[in-house]
Amino acid sequence: MKNSQLTSLKGVGEERAKLLLKLGMNNVYDVIFFFPREYEDRSKIKTIAEAEDGEFVTIHAMIATKPAEKRIRPGLAIYKFGIKDATGNATISFYNQPFIKNTFKQGKWYYFYGKISKNYGGAEIQTPSYNEKPQGIIPIYPLTKGISQNVLRNIIKAALDKVGVIEEYMPEMVKNQIELSDLNQAIQSIHFPESEEKMLSARKRLVFDELFILQMSLTGMRNRLKNEVNGYAFGETPQIQEFINKLPFELTGAQKNVFQEIEKDMESGKVMNRLVQGDVGSGKTIVALLAMLKAVINGYQAAYMVPTEILAEQHLKTITAFLSEMNINTVLLKGGQSKKQREAVLQNIEDGSADIIIGTHALIQESVGFHKLGLVITDEQHRFGVRQRSFLAEKSVGVPDVLVMTATPIPRTLAMILYGDLDISVIDALPKGRIPIKTYVVDEDMRERIEKFIIKIVNEGRQAYIVCPAIEEKEDGEIKSYEMLELKKAEEYFKNVSEGVFRNIPVGIVHGKMKNADKEQAMKDFAENRTKILIATTVIEVGVDVPNAVLMVVENAERFGLAQLHQLRGRVGRGSYQSYCVLFNQSKSQVSSERMKVMSGTTDGFVIAKKDLEIRGPGEFFGTKQHGLPLLKIANLYQDTDILKEAQKAAGYILENEFLLSQNDKDNLNGIIIGLEL
Repeated sequence: MKNSQLTSLKGVGEERAKLLLKLGMNNVYDVIFFFPREYEDRSKIKTIAEAEDGEFVTIHAMIATKPAEKRIRPGLAIYKFGIKDATGNATISFYNQPFIKNTFKQGKWYYFYGKISKNYGGAEIQTPSYNEKPQGIIPIYPLTKGISQNVLRNIIKAALDKVGVIEEYMPEMVKNQIELSDLNQAIQSIHFPESEEKMLSARKRLVFDELFILQMSLTGMRNRLKNEVNGYAFGETPQIQEFINKLPFELTGAQKNVFQEIEKDMESGKVMNRLVQGDVGSGKTIVALLAMLKAVINGYQAAYMVPTEILAEQHLKTITAFLSEMNINTVLLKGGQSKKQREAVLQNIEDGSADIIIGTHALIQESVGFHKLGLVITDEQHRFGVRQRSFLAEKSVGVPDVLVMTATPIPRTLAMILYGDLDISVIDALPKGRIPIKTYVVDEDMRERIEKFIIKIVNEGRQAYIVCPAIEEKEDGEIKSYEMLELKKAEEYFKNVSEGVFRNIPVGIVHGKMKNADKEQAMKDFAENRTKILIATTVIEVGVDVPNAVLMVVENAERFGLAQLHQLRGRVGRGSYQSYCVLFNQSKSQVSSERMKVMSGTTDGFVIAKKDLEIRGPGEFFGTKQHGLPLLKIANLYQDTDILKEAQKAAGYILENEFLLSQNDKDNLNGIIIGLEL
């Protein structure tokens, strides 16, 4: 039953099944667990006189007039009816729906739901929902073209009828402790609630389920790794303090604290699985180097995996310079190497003559064999995912320690979900002497002035980024949305400015559709100061360190989330010069204004991340698909913190007291956890 095809449902043929597939529904169970994004409460009825301007309202009224058809222009017709109740008159209108002329009977009463507008011309509801009977709380689902709300509701009802009773998988001890409703009752009430109380009870149960099962899986994974008997116990390394004393700068207190946590893990004999969060420029690389140094001094190899080849090259250069006075061999493994180079590097890794190995995803290819891998570090882990991180860790005789570095600030509640299998450290201070980046929000009126500023920056010997949000408008031959038409295409922009206002300046371009080799070359040209201005999409969001770049200009900044804007801004301010970030904001929306106010008001990534979560919600804030974790269908990590805490507590209790569960409970939970495919 669980894998029953969509076409087995009443009202679903092959074509409609394809549309449902676009919404992520592959089988009948997917339909049942496709939850509403919001609800409309149509149970509260008001009279025409009581309804307030701009209010979404249900009105019980009689059709008072015959339909009036008005053609505005070719392809646009409006159909209007007069309605009335005991308190007054109003109009309902429908656009391009000729069938509506025969839908209503004059003199008959209907329930109309929609947004009412009241002005000197009277009251009107445009395109209202309508019904002959009163309605209650109505679910509103995400849709795709070709599927209406009514059609989807009928399909979900058919799925519920077909499946019947869903097997309960939550242990009674958990249900009773958290006061959760029955699963079948929750599924029914989330789709067709009889009251707001039942809908909220259903939502609590389903949110808890999502977070509890995820926590069970992640906490179980962490416990298994911590209890592995073949973890490495690294010895104390006083040489590292000598190395720290010789650094040309002083470590911040935050860096020292985090490294102490790492040292404690590495010396424990249990497998380290630790996430280090640090804002842009907080000095994560030196902390990673200290951890690698500890591994190497103890006779082990350390692998450092990063998302791009240019970042791998930058780390090689930085780390080699730091270790110039030590007898430590650092090698680079990347996709673009010649066969001879690659074979030599692979041999060094396998025979142990390579101490520190820096590379991209090439490190997890089967051809790579390590001699004695003791530490794995992944930078910007969300680009790799849980599985790939585990795969790299498996390339060792024992189980190596794992350190995950990220410059993406994540509020702790979100981090507990996304990295539930990791212990968390935070570098929450920037090095002394860092010059704060000045951020300005501007509109099109400032265009000429900003262009002159870019030229001035270049003439002073510095460099600038200009980021555009998109390079094309179409997908599968269709325009994605009319909003996309407003975006500046990077390629068009590059052509215009390189032949126009910046014609006397070397300008480069890099975007996601370029071949990797071309992309890397464009980045290298900019990093080595051959190009002075780099036109780019968000491919430069992570991993570009050009100290000479002092200006970041973001076109259509309203199209980016706060976390993304913060990452982009972090590409400058990496040298000893005053740096600037200019955000072109083309929108007057409240959300856009809030974002721009936050960006110009703070450079603290954790403050920005919290605001981003508030404004956009967790789904957009941090796509969990990138983590190898399932997308949350109903839980909202900003709103559901209390339920998250209950889920974590319950998961921990169950894992510690498995003996209290029946075999049936264990089997059910294991089945659900395995289904996550972490």
